[in-house]
Amino acid sequence: MQPTELATQNFETSLRANPYPGRGLVIGRSSESDWIILYWIMGRSAQSRNRRFVADGQTLRTEPIDAALVIDPSLIIYEAMLDLPDVYLVSNGDQTRTVFDALNAGTSFDAALSTREREPDSPNFTPRITGMLDLRKPSAQITLSMLKANPIDPMLTDRYTFSLATPAVGFGYGLTTYRGDGSPLPSFSGDPLLLPCEGNTYALLDRYWDALNADNRISLALKHISASGEVELLIRNRE
Repeated sequence: MQPTELATQNFETSLRANPYPGRGLVIGRSSESDWIILYWIMGRSAQSRNRRFVADGQTLRTEPIDAALVIDPSLIIYEAMLDLPDVYLVSNGDQTRTVFDALNAGTSFDAALSTREREPDSPNFTPRITGMLDLRKPSAQITLSMLKANPIDPMLTDRYTFSLATPAVGFGYGLTTYRGDGSPLPSFSGDPLLLPCEGNTYALLDRYWDALNADNRISLALKHISASGEVELLIRNRE
């Protein structure tokens, strides 16, 4: 199967035809050869839906729509995108800050995540997904991580790190938290998805937003990093 065909198939199957992929991230290169990072959140419960994306400069974070309705902020309020010089982080939880602090202290992506576990939301035990785009060297490096419950003993965490080659223009690599709907929700499995990233930033934002289930999508963000290092952060919220 050709890369374009595979990316399109993954997009249609894992996103457009999937009622509940959960949270997801994509790191790739747009048709303009610039870097893009996508992150979205979905939700079915009132607690999950009571939030939206906001930008603090280049930092993306979640915040409650109505703070009075928040029961437990620990898994829904966090910084989803943080930047260091020429290093861009994205994740589906407060492990974004864990990795940021570790890199600032001179340790590594893997070392930071070795201190974290899958989310404690029994019976789903949602995976923690994390991505890093490192542009400090001439050859860009994409690293993706998934921390997920061990299938035999969900109190244990299996750890997967993927070091990926620089994608061709118009392609990216992605992870989602779930394979689809269910009870409990089935965790994502397998290698990162090859996904389409062609088009400009606004077209990409529209394409991914439209692919997410309209009943369950909450927010989508796209960070655009130009060849000169300029950063633009676009956000779309359902509320």
